[in-house]
Amino acid sequence: MKVLVLGAGVVGTATAYFLAEDGHQVTVLDRQPAPGLETSFANGAQISACHAKPWAAPHVPGQAFMWMFKPDAPLLFKPWRWDPPLWSWGLKFLRNCTPDRLRTNMERTLRVALYSRAVLKALRQRTNIQYDQLTQGILHIYRTADEFAEGRATGAQLAALGLPQDVLTPDECVRVEPALAHVAKSDLVGGLLSSEDESGDAQKFTTELAKLAAARGVVFRNNVTIKRIEPLHGRVTRVITDSGDEEADAFVLALGSYSPHFARDLGLHLPVYPAKGYSITVEVENPAGAPTVSVTDETNFMVFSRLGNKLRVAGTAELAGWNTSLDPTRVEPLVRNAKSLFPAASSYSALHPWCGLRPATPDSVPILGATPYANLFINTGHGTLGWTMACGSGRIIADLIAGRTPEIDMDGLGLSRF
Repeated sequence: MKVLVLGAGVVGTATAYFLAEDGHQVTVLDRQPAPGLETSFANGAQISACHAKPWAAPHVPGQAFMWMFKPDAPLLFKPWRWDPPLWSWGLKFLRNCTPDRLRTNMERTLRVALYSRAVLKALRQRTNIQYDQLTQGILHIYRTADEFAEGRATGAQLAALGLPQDVLTPDECVRVEPALAHVAKSDLVGGLLSSEDESGDAQKFTTELAKLAAARGVVFRNNVTIKRIEPLHGRVTRVITDSGDEEADAFVLALGSYSPHFARDLGLHLPVYPAKGYSITVEVENPAGAPTVSVTDETNFMVFSRLGNKLRVAGTAELAGWNTSLDPTRVEPLVRNAKSLFPAASSYSALHPWCGLRPATPDSVPILGATPYANLFINTGHGTLGWTMACGSGRIIADLIAGRTPEIDMDGLGLSRF
């Protein structure tokens, strides 16, 4: 079967690879000159099933209101802007801020994340793909007793759903990550260790997986701007681009935050809105002062991942539409917290700041699977967990196109839930 995948980020590239494993003739379209150059380029680098707690929770509306007027807040949005897509998305988000919806959405998110983590491990064993991966887990650190109590409560929910975490004292946190020794006594109250989670360079992974896919016959058409998707009689017939038309038997929409623009032409409403995330990448000048385990600072909503001789620091979310400009005000908290937590790791003199648009759904659950068009499949809406969920999501789409039943329950993962 000829399959056209729209998007060459980590999600689209993983989809193409698994389709090629099934023997399909696959073409991938992307506007960038190579795979993995947008949201997959410099993200937080975590394979973090432990972050399956949805953004939408009972306490979040009040917290978000308090942050509205802080330019450097972890979550920034300005509801007074003329932005109907944000208003529509926000109303759906508020409807998910109940205890019942939180539990349901956490189970759905974790279901995909755990499956994807297993698919990634199997892929790595099968292909020996390398991407600066570390498999020692993810360490969550807490600065206040209230936050630690909330973290343990979330950890108990995740454990009940199949993700155990170890509760650690400050001294035990240091045994896991010695670079935290200078803050253990004064600034840590405890931690949680998700020992089966991982970290790694998503962009490097995407590049290497694209090579493996190309070896299986996948054609990557880069520097191609998609103009529209054309349907006829309940099926998609072709994709119109600035360099010619592409026809196929099946189509996969994996364009991240831009997926709603193209779905709208088909009469489909995808409640996906971009959450702009920021990161900095610095050279590790003193390995003993840099983390060797990926660390999540739960107080400041930031993550730290070691990628070879580099340190990636990522965090914050800004709901400001499809604006890709980099705001230095949003970068400064990353630098400040990195210097505070890992002061000896680097001089932080050469920063490489970056921002990218993460495709967020109101319930934090991705949109996977079939559509009202018989040959169109959706693989988007992964939010901050695109790297975490990429391999599992790609495998799911390949199974559906092949007519196989996916290996996990698909209930609640499709577009029909909206």
